[in-house]
Amino acid sequence: MRHSKRNMPTIIDVARRSGVSKSTVGRALSGGKNINPETKEKILKAAQELGYERNHLAQSLRSGRTGMLGLVIPDIANPFWAEVARGAQDKAAETGASLLVFSSDWNSEREASHLRALRQARVDGAIVNPVENRIEDLNHFGMPVVLIGSSAERYPELPSVGSDIIQGIGLGLDHLNSLGHHRPAFLLGPFGRLARVKFQRAVHDYFVVRGMDPTDLLIEQGDYTVKSGKAAMERILATRPERPLCLFAANDLMALGALLAVREAGLTCPDDVSILGFDGIPAGVFSDPGLSTIAKPARGIGGQSMTVLLDQLSGQTVESRLVLPCKLVPRGTLRDLSNTEPTKLKATG
Repeated sequence: MRHSKRNMPTIIDVARRSGVSKSTVGRALSGGKNINPETKEKILKAAQELGYERNHLAQSLRSGRTGMLGLVIPDIANPFWAEVARGAQDKAAETGASLLVFSSDWNSEREASHLRALRQARVDGAIVNPVENRIEDLNHFGMPVVLIGSSAERYPELPSVGSDIIQGIGLGLDHLNSLGHHRPAFLLGPFGRLARVKFQRAVHDYFVVRGMDPTDLLIEQGDYTVKSGKAAMERILATRPERPLCLFAANDLMALGALLAVREAGLTCPDDVSILGFDGIPAGVFSDPGLSTIAKPARGIGGQSMTVLLDQLSGQTVESRLVLPCKLVPRGTLRDLSNTEPTKLKATG
C-alpha cells in the first residue's frame, strides 16, 4: 500500500489493522515488555504492511532523546580510523541509534565546527578524538562524551577508550630484538602530537630499562601518511648506506610508504631493509611482502567507546579509562638476523 506524505499511515491505522489498542501498539513498537509475543508479531506485521514509520521527532520531544549519536575522528581516509568508525557504528546499530560521523582532518577549527554541528543536531552523546585543547567546549553541550585516541589522556575527568601503546611498542621491540634488530630506526609523527611524544617516550624507556643508550637512535619524522613515510625512508637510505636496515614506523601508512621507497631504490624488503608498522590496517595484508605490524584494536576501540557512551546514557557508572591490548602480526617485512647475531639484548618483563 502506497501513501502520500500527506496521508502517511498512523499508529491508529496500525491499531485498527492489528485489532488492538493504540497504547498496545505504542508499547510494541517502542520495545516495551509485558506484551504477548503473538500480539507483538501481529502488530509488527501490520506496521510493515501499512508502511508505518514512527515519528522520531515526536518521540524525541517526549523522551528528550533524538536517537542520534556523534563521532568525530581525525582522518576518515586513514583505514585505522575507518575501522574505529565501523566498530562504533555496529554497536550503535544494535540499539537502533543513528551515528553521525565527522572527520576533523587534524584541524582544530574544523573539529570545533563539527562539535557545533553535533550540538545543533541535538545528538544524545558523542565520541571524539580531540585534536587540541577544545574538548572542554563539550561541557556546555549538556551531553555525555567519550574520548578516544592518545590525546584523551589530557582529559582524565572524561571517560576514554584507547589502545595500550606502551604495551604495543614493547611487543614490537621485543620481536625485533628476537630477530636480531637491536637498534632499529624509528619513524614518528609530527612534533607537538601527544601520540608522537608517547611513542618516543616508550621507546626511550624501553632502552633505558635494558641498559642501552637511547640518545643516538635514528628518529625520522612523518605525518602519518604514505607520502611522508616514503620521503622519510628516502632520507634514511641516503644517510645510512650500510645494510641491512630496520625501521619501526609509528603507523602502517608510513610503513607502507617506506616500503615503496625501498622498492624504488632497487632494494628488497626484508633482505636489505626490514620494516615494522603499527596499527594493523587491512592494507598491510595486501602489500608485497605482507607488512609485519603491531595491530591496535581499532574496531574494539570503536565498539567499546560506543558501549561506554550508551552506558552513560542509561545512567550507569563507567570506568574513567579503558585500555585495550595490542597484538603482534608477523608477516613478511622482517628479516631474521638472529642466527648471524651472536649477542642479543636480553628482554625483560
